[in-house]
Amino acid sequence: MEAPEKWSFPFQNEETQKIKHEELFASDMLLLGKVTYQLFAKSWPSRQGEFADRMNNIPKYVVSASLNQLPWNNSHQIKDQVVEEISKLKQQPGQDILVVGSSVLAQTLMRYDLVDEYRFLVHPIVLGNGERFFKEGSQVKLRLTKTQSFVIGMVLLEYQVQNVPKV
Repeated sequence: MEAPEKWSFPFQNEETQKIKHEELFASDMLLLGKVTYQLFAKSWPSRQGEFADRMNNIPKYVVSASLNQLPWNNSHQIKDQVVEEISKLKQQPGQDILVVGSSVLAQTLMRYDLVDEYRFLVHPIVLGNGERFFKEGSQVKLRLTKTQSFVIGMVLLEYQVQNVPKV
């Protein structure tokens, strides 16, 4: 898990953009951590087109105790009782809740069993450094629901989380 601007941009093409388009339009909201939100809030408002319009207008829930302002359109802050607030969002009817980046938030979601599905885009590159997505001691039972390979050498793997009894 590493900042994508350092390595993944050369792998983006029409195929991968289509996957990201489908993913975004299958979602009712974005759930973001502070750092990802700040990066997105700087770059997306100035962009145009169907994807940018969706990014700029979709409801965005930002988990942060320290942000004082949320300048990006349709942004809402989750400051306290994070697990409870996200659980409430999950109970609402509608489409997916999409989490992009946001490693600290992702770890919280995993710790409290708030992840239903993982979508991994595996790139044909070895970095040899970066943050681990699954932390030491993590155990998640997954069921593979979709695979898709791309000409550029990437592979999309989608997994649904299977319930594992707590020990």
